[in-house]
Amino acid sequence: MKDTEMRLIATGDMFITRRIPEDGYEGFEQLRDCVMEHDVKFSNLEMTFHNQEGYPAAVSGGTWAMMAPEALDDVKRFGFNLFNTANNHSGDYGQEGVLATIRHLRERDMVFSGTGSNLAEASEACYLETRKGRVALISVSSSFHESARAGGQSQAMKGRPGLNPLRSSMRYHVDQSHYDMAQELVKVTHVNASKEFSIKNGYSNPFDPGTLPFGSAGMFVLDDSCWVESVPNSEDMDRIRGEIVEAGKQADVVLVSFHGHECDGEDTTIPARFLETFSRMCIDAGADAVIGHGPHELRGIEIYKEKPIFYSLGNFLFETETVSLQPYDAYINKKLPVDTKVGSYMDNRSKNGTVGYGVLENIWRAVMAGWTMKDGKVTQVQLYPISLGMKEKRSQKGVPKMTGDEEVLRYLQQLSDPYGTKIRIENGVGYIDLV
Repeated sequence: MKDTEMRLIATGDMFITRRIPEDGYEGFEQLRDCVMEHDVKFSNLEMTFHNQEGYPAAVSGGTWAMMAPEALDDVKRFGFNLFNTANNHSGDYGQEGVLATIRHLRERDMVFSGTGSNLAEASEACYLETRKGRVALISVSSSFHESARAGGQSQAMKGRPGLNPLRSSMRYHVDQSHYDMAQELVKVTHVNASKEFSIKNGYSNPFDPGTLPFGSAGMFVLDDSCWVESVPNSEDMDRIRGEIVEAGKQADVVLVSFHGHECDGEDTTIPARFLETFSRMCIDAGADAVIGHGPHELRGIEIYKEKPIFYSLGNFLFETETVSLQPYDAYINKKLPVDTKVGSYMDNRSKNGTVGYGVLENIWRAVMAGWTMKDGKVTQVQLYPISLGMKEKRSQKGVPKMTGDEEVLRYLQQLSDPYGTKIRIENGVGYIDLV
């Protein structure tokens, strides 16, 4: 890539449930043209694409996400050429839904990573060929139901279709008085009974001194003060690190995408500590940028070793309330008759539009993040504010339009300030200058 300038752009979650009109919509052309100015154009496909070719899973990522495969043609009309498929909706329609989505993507020659017919396929990088260089993308999800996790192959058995997982565990550091409380609570609830039985009979090792599990919820750790720590799974970290190193041998630019809702406290704009640990590991292993999405709202931007980590770009397209179908489980979970229509189901869930995502302003404003690389180094990041139409009717809301809204950029400045990132605002665009 010597003496070559490459432009990349990334967006957050694309939850598409309606077709894009043949002649577009107001603001479509401006947004598409901005995307098309770039060589590499990434988005997260937070949807399964098939015609009931999979069975509804017993649990979903929130809304059972399925859209007709033809919507992938609309996705391509925005200009994107690189996609993530690993997220908390990947398994909404089981392993058949995973494989059907992969099939429909491949029929359209769409370049994607994050899911596969086994763990090896889900973990490996995909490669995008451009005139400016070869780009690798490795995609993972930290937010998922265990049933959606891809499984590896053994010598005798094939693997399990699913997503590329990044698991984590919680450690609740507490002082002596709170540790004593935890011990008493464990004793009263018998929450560790099965583990204690296994230890007693020699099948499991005793708990480390100063540690106390609380069932499957996490581990209490005796400390001088009280704080919460999330830790990435070492097996997943090693596997993903190996894929990044391999991709670095095979491509000019390496990107990592992660889908992660987690936070360690009540503030959903702050990523969980394990996501920060993971993202920095990716850069250390050779990634040129890390693209985060998942919480459906903006999180801060960190420049780590002169490379960008976008902890969440928010939404790009968010049409959760206009899904065509929901399964039996959705209605039973809400104690509704199984012949309830989707519109009525959504009215019930949102209490007629008074609670949930529909009334949270930060869900409906986001950015598209562009960045420029020259001679293999990031020289500048560009941030383009978008709105998804919070005040629109259900039938119209959720589609992105460029706004130049500097209030959004000032908000992102605040979120990024703890990382020491300085965002310059000029004419409705944010800039992070690295040289």
